[in-house]
Amino acid sequence: MVQGLAEMNRRWGAIPAKVRAAARDALEDVATDLVNQMRAVAPRQTGELAASINWTWGDAPGGAMVIGTVAGRDYATMRITIYAGGPGAEVYNSRGQAFDLARIMEFGTKTRAANPFFYPVWRTRRRGAKSKITRAISKAIRG
Repeated sequence: MVQGLAEMNRRWGAIPAKVRAAARDALEDVATDLVNQMRAVAPRQTGELAASINWTWGDAPGGAMVIGTVAGRDYATMRITIYAGGPGAEVYNSRGQAFDLARIMEFGTKTRAANPFFYPVWRTRRRGAKSKITRAISKAIRG
């Protein structure tokens, strides 16, 4: 008879649930931090653009600009999306055509210089975000 086998089996069986919970919490923390920093550096003509920056589980609202989604093969149900713009954050030209304010500010137009707020934050925080998620998962596996 092997001593501690029951305890080892119990702990081993709890790992997937712990890892899933740790990954979910870390993703939410990282997304909230990124959104707060993007809102802080977003151009503030009317405040609509900053207010449109958010994150969600699953798909972003239609028309929103998306950084990308984070999902794994084993955790496909844990897909988080950070987005900006979309309904409520449009600008209109003299002919009444709507344009997404987030895309105009991020990338500019022929007549307007870019004022990026979205991708620069992601590029500077990406490594730390991935590290935070990895540390949370490793801690859940050990603990």
